Amino acid sequence: MRILHLFGIFWLSISLSAYLPVLNKESITHPEVGLEGMVVTQHYLASEVGEEILNKGGNAYDATIAVAFALAVVLPRAGNIGGGGFTVLYNSSDESFQSLDYREKAPLAASKNMYLDKNGDVISNLSTLGYKAIAVPGTVDGMWELHKRYGSMDWKELILPSIKLAKEGFKVSPLMADTLNRNYKSLSKFSETQKIFFQENPVKFNSLLIQKDLAKTLEKISNNGRNGFYKGDVAQKIVADMKRNDGLITFDDLENYKSKWRKPLIRKYKNFEIITMPPPSSGGLHLIQMLNILENFDLKSMKHNSPSYVLLLNEVMKYAYADRSQYLGDPDYVDVPVNKLISKDYAENISKKITIDSVTQSDDIKAGMYIDLESDETTHFSIADKYGNLVSTTYTLNSSFGSKVVIAKTGILMNNEMDDFSSAPGVPNQFGLLGGKFNEIQPSKRPLSSMTPTIVFKNNSPFLIMGTPGGSRIITAVLQNFLNIVEFEMNLADSINKPRVHQQWYPDLLFLEKGFDELHAEKITEHGQEVYFMNPGTALESIMIKNNYFYGYGDTRRPDSKAIGVNGDR
Repeated sequence: MRILHLFGIFWLSISLSAYLPVLNKESITHPEVGLEGMVVTQHYLASEVGEEILNKGGNAYDATIAVAFALAVVLPRAGNIGGGGFTVLYNSSDESFQSLDYREKAPLAASKNMYLDKNGDVISNLSTLGYKAIAVPGTVDGMWELHKRYGSMDWKELILPSIKLAKEGFKVSPLMADTLNRNYKSLSKFSETQKIFFQENPVKFNSLLIQKDLAKTLEKISNNGRNGFYKGDVAQKIVADMKRNDGLITFDDLENYKSKWRKPLIRKYKNFEIITMPPPSSGGLHLIQMLNILENFDLKSMKHNSPSYVLLLNEVMKYAYADRSQYLGDPDYVDVPVNKLISKDYAENISKKITIDSVTQSDDIKAGMYIDLESDETTHFSIADKYGNLVSTTYTLNSSFGSKVVIAKTGILMNNEMDDFSSAPGVPNQFGLLGGKFNEIQPSKRPLSSMTPTIVFKNNSPFLIMGTPGGSRIITAVLQNFLNIVEFEMNLADSINKPRVHQQWYPDLLFLEKGFDELHAEKITEHGQEVYFMNPGTALESIMIKNNYFYGYGDTRRPDSKAIGVNGDR
């Protein structure tokens, strides 16, 4: 027995030796490892669906579609067919980068002042709760477009796992039970929503959640593609429910919805190439803008999350979010000065105004002053396949469970994305973000987003896929994940587990995740920056590619997250 035991240890040490270049032996946590691909999502059942598709020989796009529909079943607070989002991808066959915009649109009947009373004041909850908060969904059309261009498996086979999960049900996790119970009051305002999610109250861990109406809707999408959602029986039910409840979406809104392929933003940071989402996402633009500014400082000389380092991030984030409030919107409706905002010259001008260990008050920072002229309940997933394809996807209902509305007899939870428009100048949305004229409501316009699906190449080779939910905190979380890995040489798991910080210009508060060093926080306040300790609100689902291995890590801030390495028959 002793000889066999030693042989087992010897074999294990040999099998792990190939991973040591990335797995830091001093680390407590390590990423998952895959030989032929990786799937990282915010729910273990969706990750298993993606793994199954890749093991069948499907590509990363097939897995993306299957995962998106599975999350609509198992992660109802954010996964969706009643919302929208963005996908950034690298296609290995032609070595191209693409981005797909299937962000929701304002209904044709929407108007600039639709959330204001006769005195010009914003009507509380009208843009966040109920039928008036709902924008035209884009997810189904987006997945259909992705399949048309890049899918390799039959559409029906990709929808089948989600149909099975909805029809047969799945066991509710502790996190899901807690999330549902915390949202009972708002969800129970709508009888259809209450009927589906609260067959018992409170919801118990390990209870079986069956969604028969959603299964039927998914079957129609499976049989008829996008028309199974935007036309026919499902569309009729959506429009009928809208009419009954003073909603705005019509047959024309649904039938005319079109997702859009856009040219991704691609810029260099040292020897890294950042490929990310353009407007109407603000995330990619401001990720690049902040990296451009930070490139003017010696980050490696600073200790990670030291007061000096965090104060520098604090300043950089203020400038970026000030510009976001003024210049960002749907590029099909407004002229977003993209090239100016992400220029190295503009970043250098800002960097000259920043002094290490100093604080600039938000009142003293104005949008574009040196330029010449999202609830936390979004979800992200990252997928890489053995063919070399990479997909970074972030999609959302906006806040947790969106508008809280389930369309009668469809099982579809609908978004409350209209809140991401600017209801009135100087009035923040539910995430405290300010917006201006560029993001005001117009029919068929897409609201501004913070979603930041991103792919990184290092020395012209695939290196990193990342993104996160988290509302306004998305952009800064992605930024810090990148810097942790690139500047502080952390492995993927260590990078994701480190406490994060966030600043969004207004309110002038530096948000620190609980777990951040309190002595460092005190030193920051001594420099004149007010701080606030926040609960975790982001969940990076990320993949690193190194030495021909795939390394994945599901953020433990959302305990249902799971990374699964694809290893074929090995």
